Amino acid sequence: MKVNLILNGLRKTFEVLPNEYLLETLRNNHVTSVKNGCNASACGSCTVLLDGKPILSCSFLSARAEGREVTTVEGLPEEIGLIADSFGAECADQCGFCNTGLALTVYALKKELKNPTDEEIKQYVVGNLCRCSGYQSQFKAIKRYLGEKR
Repeated sequence: MKVNLILNGLRKTFEVLPNEYLLETLRNNHVTSVKNGCNASACGSCTVLLDGKPILSCSFLSARAEGREVTTVEGLPEEIGLIADSFGAECADQCGFCNTGLALTVYALKKELKNPTDEEIKQYVVGNLCRCSGYQSQFKAIKRYLGEKR
């Protein structure tokens, strides 16, 4: 079956199987920034933005993306650069496997919540797991990106 969508601002048509997940479709089409971390909707590494909202692409059927807008980090280079700078300044990077999913989630957080509280930030990113860090540096980096430490 064919699925038409807008990927990072460009109209694309993908040939997909009826039971194929968006993660598989993206990776099969060389969008490798989207990571396969757990295949169980538990880690957030596969996060993409669907119509501007973060979703777990490992549990979202590609057919459901018909006519919709999908954004990966490649579609937001300037904003992702700002997030990366904030993470670097707070020494929040470790192996980097979770970075792309977390970056998209943090970007969506900034668009959705104005002046979020610490608790709102923690709740928003709760589904993004990092197996390397204790989250404190990441939390500081997120706050820096949101403008609370600039």
